[in-house]
Amino acid sequence: MTWLSRAAARLAAPVTGAVAGAIAMMALATPASAQSLIRDTEIEGIIREWADPVFVAMGLEPDEVEVLLVNDPSLNAFATRGRIMGLNTGLILETDSPNQLLGVIAHEAGHIKNRHTLRDGAQDAGMQPFLMTMALGALAIAAGAPDAGAILIGNSQYFGTLSALRYMQSQEGEADITAARALERAGESGRGLVGFFENFRSQEVFSDARRFPYFRSHPLSSQRIEALRRPVEQASNYAKVDSPERMAQHALVIAKIRAFMEPPTQTLWTYPETDTSIPARYARAIAWYRDGQTDKALAAVDALMADDPENPFYWELKGQILFEEGRPVEAVGAHRRSVELLPDAPLLRVNLGHALIETNDPANLDEAVDQLKRATALEPDNTLAWRLLGQAYASQGKEGEARLASAEYYFALGRQEQATQFALRARDMLDSGSIEWRRAMDIVLASGATMDDVNELDERNRRRRTPGVVAPTPN
Repeated sequence: MTWLSRAAARLAAPVTGAVAGAIAMMALATPASAQSLIRDTEIEGIIREWADPVFVAMGLEPDEVEVLLVNDPSLNAFATRGRIMGLNTGLILETDSPNQLLGVIAHEAGHIKNRHTLRDGAQDAGMQPFLMTMALGALAIAAGAPDAGAILIGNSQYFGTLSALRYMQSQEGEADITAARALERAGESGRGLVGFFENFRSQEVFSDARRFPYFRSHPLSSQRIEALRRPVEQASNYAKVDSPERMAQHALVIAKIRAFMEPPTQTLWTYPETDTSIPARYARAIAWYRDGQTDKALAAVDALMADDPENPFYWELKGQILFEEGRPVEAVGAHRRSVELLPDAPLLRVNLGHALIETNDPANLDEAVDQLKRATALEPDNTLAWRLLGQAYASQGKEGEARLASAEYYFALGRQEQATQFALRARDMLDSGSIEWRRAMDIVLASGATMDDVNELDERNRRRRTPGVVAPTPN
């Protein structure tokens, strides 16, 4: 996924939770693999709204904790050294309440806070999962582009081979207590965490082959549940219940995930037209769009906007429907409105920039560049934004800027060799001393090269370009 290049640079670290040493990077995406990471501004915002106060209460800086959404139906979650955690969509769908989901997030944050790592040998557990590239900010998954980078994230089918790498029960208990204390300090109940474990108490009697991946890497026992229950029930916030607003947010998250991840027929069965709640109407609009019933989907989105015209995510969805129907000119208006309503959301700006490019109107390229530059300023490692920015610059004939954007793209993916190659090409085309030229130099020097190396390269290039001068052969 586009923005996860920042995570990619750090995900080679040992993992706590469900991803047992299975993190790596790939140059290309291949459709035969298992997981993908998904982006959705709305869902991310809801989760961060709930989780950030708990991170603060735990002594973690929220901006330093990345929460990834993993498109995988298995019940699973993980945390890595590097303050990265992942939540499988399958786990989110298994939660009965916001407090349960928040409890799991707090538990994974407990692993991060306590710096739990896998035992030696986990790094040798091989897996081949795949990261596809998101086309737009809504929670939809597009086919991976040939040049998409990939981050390998815990494929549940391999966990049967990793039973020897289970976490010590003491680590799980420590993460439980850390979570419970942070929830209490944040004014939240720990009831949901206990309730979530209670729902799966029977997992401890299953063999590894039948046990959910989450409970293979998070050994569950009656003793562990009881050890957690006592401090949770004694906490002052134990009786606190989720607010109606938070319950509505949870219902929307569940509906949106189901609508984008499950077959449209399943969504329409789960959310029949007799259900007039907002999450159900939202889910049906998405299902009709995914089913190719464009007019019906657009009518459903328009009806939602009639009730809430200032909702940026309805405008985003309308823009996505129009864009993927091959109507980018119409999509531009919807995406522009979503950006006006939520200007600090980089994914919405990427949507708008992409639509502007696809109009194939040169008059729209300046605005596309502006939107994509703003997106990368907000999210410097958004690889899709960099790739589109390079495309826009190339269409404008700005080859130096286009190559620099490609260098940024590869740099964000952690592919330093390619980043350096493009940065060197950009450097030769950019005005010496300009901001862009200096950024190209930064990327080159980040590879470990020194100014002496750069000067030597410049001299070799000068000799090659000078008639009658033969460049010396390196020793």
